[in-house]
Amino acid sequence: MKGTNTKEQAAFYRDHLTGQLLPFWLDGALDRIRGGVYTCYSNDGSRRVSTDKYVWSQGRFVWLLAKLAGMTGRYALPYSREELLGHARLTIEFLNRYAFLANGNCAFLLTEEGDKKESLPGRGYDTSIFVDAFVLMGFAEYAKEARDTEVLEKAFRLFDRMEARIAAGEARTEPYLLPDGCRAHSLPMIMLNTAQVLAEAAEALGHPRAAGTTDRATAYMEDILDTFVQPDGLLAEVLLADGTVDRTRMLTRHVNPGHTIEDMWFVMHQALRIGSRERISQAVRVAKAAFAAGWDEENGGLLHYVDLEGGPPRGAVGEGAFERNVRDTWESKLWWVHSEALYTSLLGYRLTGDEELLGWYEKTHAYTFATFPNPDPEVGEWIQIRDREGRPEEKVVALPVKDPYHIIRNVLLLLELLEGGGPLLPPARSIRPGLGK
Repeated sequence: MKGTNTKEQAAFYRDHLTGQLLPFWLDGALDRIRGGVYTCYSNDGSRRVSTDKYVWSQGRFVWLLAKLAGMTGRYALPYSREELLGHARLTIEFLNRYAFLANGNCAFLLTEEGDKKESLPGRGYDTSIFVDAFVLMGFAEYAKEARDTEVLEKAFRLFDRMEARIAAGEARTEPYLLPDGCRAHSLPMIMLNTAQVLAEAAEALGHPRAAGTTDRATAYMEDILDTFVQPDGLLAEVLLADGTVDRTRMLTRHVNPGHTIEDMWFVMHQALRIGSRERISQAVRVAKAAFAAGWDEENGGLLHYVDLEGGPPRGAVGEGAFERNVRDTWESKLWWVHSEALYTSLLGYRLTGDEELLGWYEKTHAYTFATFPNPDPEVGEWIQIRDREGRPEEKVVALPVKDPYHIIRNVLLLLELLEGGGPLLPPARSIRPGLGK
């Protein structure tokens, strides 16, 4: 989308949200009896393949419903705030009843009725700390919009439990486990976003832990920028425990451009909250490096994985699922990568006036909307998983679901950015005068 006419761009995203994205989920995917959302669909969305409920997606959907409820009035969105919050509450009740284990962790997978299932036979129910993060964020966003202090306290208990598990080395991340002696960028990244959402809710409700939770978010931001970012600006997705890269191994040589780009808007939001020009500049540099390394010059779009020195991931591949995933899916073009790239590039441009980021936004917009939206208006949504040439692929990425989260989240954030009124963002394209380092 050429130019910077914010009114036209906002109208485009609003129309896409209400005409293509939300009808798929709100009209046909809600479990209005038990709560939650059905997400197990074929990639093209034409058929539901299971009624199982991945708790990861249920928590994310609570966040979306609450966020959308908070925007309906200000952004002329044709939805009922009360109905949105009502289904979010029904889903929270479903999760409270069925998703929590005796140890306080969240189960990974439930049946439609709420019975717990092992996603990996013999490995137990709480196989990924990311599930807890998304449940926490859903609870916190709902608490903020519904002014529900009880739900907010449940979110804080989850947060404390997550930090304790990470500190004790007990944070499971299946199916993509790391070998001993490695650190993944994904943990401080998810904790940054989790702490941000929780801090905003705590601040809105006058909770005494608001400032301390903001400090935790800042600490995670600093860990990301000071530990994982390499001298050339690229962010290493996995490091050895001492913070270095083993150049002989694909595991520590690979870059995940989409993950990097997504994280940089988390960083920019946190830098805005604490008033740091320096950290915004760092985030812009890292985002630009990820765009440059990940962009497929031949076919357009961002590749799933690349090497720290450019091109396909290189180095020895071990036996783990993580490394095999890097090797086998590096050429994929994924929906979430491109939706995150739209918001990060436009946000960075609006904050700094960096014309290179505006160029990346325009290239990403053109590729994304020529590639991902479902051409069948009777189905809607996006065909989310594509091969390098942009052809649909029926395959699994992380979870066997068609997840509603990334696209809708970023379209909502783009609306806030383009129309103003978001909790952090200035209306102009440059940082407000007076922000310190």
